[in-house]
Amino acid sequence: MNRLIHDGPSQLLSFHNQWRKTFNGRDEVLNISDIKEERYNQRTMSFWYYKINVEVETVMKLKIRRLIFRCVEYGYRFMMIISQRILPKQDIVMFESFLGKQYSDSPKAIYEEWKSRKESRERLIWSVDRRCTEEIPSNVEYVVRLSLKWVYFMSVSKIWISNSRLPNWLPKDKRTIYLQTWHGTPLKKLALDMNAVHMPGTNTDQYKASFKRESSKWDYLISPNRYSSEIFRSAFAFDKTMLEVGYPRNDLFYNQKKLQKVIVRVKNELNLPKEKKVILYAPTWRDQQNEGRGQYRLSLPLDFEKFVSKFGDDYVLLVRFHYLVSENLDLSNVSPHVLDVSSYPDIAELYTISDVLITDYSSVMFDFAHLKRPMLFYVYDLEEYRDDIRGFYMNFTEEAPGPLMRTEEELYQTLEAIESVKAKYQNKLEKFNQRFCEYDNGNAAASVVEILAADLRE
Repeated sequence: MNRLIHDGPSQLLSFHNQWRKTFNGRDEVLNISDIKEERYNQRTMSFWYYKINVEVETVMKLKIRRLIFRCVEYGYRFMMIISQRILPKQDIVMFESFLGKQYSDSPKAIYEEWKSRKESRERLIWSVDRRCTEEIPSNVEYVVRLSLKWVYFMSVSKIWISNSRLPNWLPKDKRTIYLQTWHGTPLKKLALDMNAVHMPGTNTDQYKASFKRESSKWDYLISPNRYSSEIFRSAFAFDKTMLEVGYPRNDLFYNQKKLQKVIVRVKNELNLPKEKKVILYAPTWRDQQNEGRGQYRLSLPLDFEKFVSKFGDDYVLLVRFHYLVSENLDLSNVSPHVLDVSSYPDIAELYTISDVLITDYSSVMFDFAHLKRPMLFYVYDLEEYRDDIRGFYMNFTEEAPGPLMRTEEELYQTLEAIESVKAKYQNKLEKFNQRFCEYDNGNAAASVVEILAADLRE
């Protein structure tokens, strides 16, 4: 076994880039087996020490590993096909959010609405990644995703509810209803509308074929606005029932009594000072900055110490990575002025306590618009992301409901003038809200539950 040890950030970056160009997952695959970061002199951040052990695996070992995974998938698929044919269906509804990593989003809103109905007799079960079981409340029934028990419940349940893709090998029979809530109004091109795919472990044709197999299983797809409905039909090749009811996860914003309780609870949980305002920084992921299938890194273009020196007396900055980003932030030197809230279960609750949103191309802008609070767009790589990586569905530079900043200095200058920015973009934000929040009225979850419950009674 060959082991290469690289010390220092420059050597690490050089080796990382060379690996991407040379191997690219074809002849030999390099798996990062152990990354240890030791920080010395944290106050001055004088230097970092990196140690990375890289294992070089032969093509034969890779083929054996893939063969094992493929056999397990085929075994599970066979078991499900047989189970779906011979086992009676039960009044079970399966829920999953972001590949089983969270108890959140529209599946959570639908679950809680369904559970609140006293006349309901359905058994409601969550599908949870084995590494994320601690995220699930103690009174919520769950099963570990991709376990044998999970295969059984997915086979006998009558309804699946998810906000992202389920495993592609998963068979669905005609007696199962699959509701796809999806997880955002799209700015960037999706699925079949993408010109090129920059994700590891696949290519453009394979990705599109895989996505089409997945979307062909959906019986219902939730849409928050007419704009999304048109895009979803095209991007997902979806020709079944579109539920134009708004996003259940946004019901919270229209229930003032519940909203105020959530604000108090979340601020207490995060131990935020009452006298300070809150800024939420929630950037999206970059397809090209990947660390392997399903894992992405993000090079943050922010100097947190500089932020604290400028705004630490007035603001707390909450940093929220996309669920696909695998980075762990060490913010010990800027805490409690800057906090990593990437692991917080539900981003909708973070919106409620945030006075300002800083984002880039993320769909969080469409949800935050419900609150009609200031949004700033830190788009340091706009041309690359728009023209080379993803492409956009709308003229973002013209329709964004807030200013676009290219540099960190521009961002700070805009923050210093936030009140004038708020007044300048008020009309634009109002139009943005009318266009992209048109179906939401606080009753989306209730509407979905009534539709699905009626299907169960048939």
